[in-house]
Amino acid sequence: MSNAGVRHQASGGSDSRGGAENAVECRGLVKRYEDVDAVDGVDLVVGWGEVFGLLGPNGAGKTTTVECLEGLTIPDEGLVRVLGLDWREHEAELRARLGVQLQETLLSEKLTVEETLRLFRSFYDDGRSIDEVLDLVQLREKRGAWVGKLSGGQKQRLALACALVGAPDMLFLDEPTTGLDPQSRRSVWELVATYRAAGGTVLLTTHYMEEAARLCDRVAIMDRGRIIAEGTPEALISSLGAEHVVQFSLIGGAGEALRLDALPGVTAVRRDEAGFALTVQEVHRAIPALLAEVSRSGAELGRLSTHHATLEDVFVALTGRTLRDE
Repeated sequence: MSNAGVRHQASGGSDSRGGAENAVECRGLVKRYEDVDAVDGVDLVVGWGEVFGLLGPNGAGKTTTVECLEGLTIPDEGLVRVLGLDWREHEAELRARLGVQLQETLLSEKLTVEETLRLFRSFYDDGRSIDEVLDLVQLREKRGAWVGKLSGGQKQRLALACALVGAPDMLFLDEPTTGLDPQSRRSVWELVATYRAAGGTVLLTTHYMEEAARLCDRVAIMDRGRIIAEGTPEALISSLGAEHVVQFSLIGGAGEALRLDALPGVTAVRRDEAGFALTVQEVHRAIPALLAEVSRSGAELGRLSTHHATLEDVFVALTGRTLRDE
């Protein structure tokens, strides 16, 4: 795959950074819709050359936050600076230096792939060649195809190509892989990684925890308009105090008699409608002890599974809900 370079390498100093310490900075960001605070006092910093992820369920405020940073929505309160610039004073410059992929990109279905890219390329004084971008997103063989005939994954890659054609210093990607099959999702991941390796900065939103762990240097977890945790994926997972999660349900018996807190290596116990979830340090010690405890209580095990702790487990620990609950 070809090099996804930016107009000014982020590592190249003053041309790209203009003396700004960070690529994105917002303080006390608030956006209200009638009586709802969609974004409620968000503080956010994204460093140059970083892939930063905003995570959370639908309705958490991710898209509204990003739209304020992209200049598409005017905040009600707070400071917003992107690439060291203020939207109120430097809108034209920012539009020329940013690439944006919206959650839903509506492109004309009667234009071809090449015509679409030429249209978007015409918006910029500087940028990349059409052939470069087609190679980058692996759509060269589709250059003459109508947009309406593309698959979902191909349309998503075309939307990303439109964001890249101006050789932006920073990309905003809002749920870039929602609805894609695993192969198409991995293709988008590769594009993001290639762009970052060339010096670009990325802010993306997602509710796929695997995607965040794979791509992001740092993440912020949003819930109900606020950031409730921030750090590297590794640090947030480590904050659980254990590496594994054991989930199980019972057949018969409500489980009140189970002494789960006392099991070896268990650091947290959660119960919901689906059953129980234990955060444990050593699976090989916890599971035999759990089986013995279930037997002692007179209950019968219905389901048992284990997995390495993930960012979704962090969200559950912080909110008591899973992303799927949303």
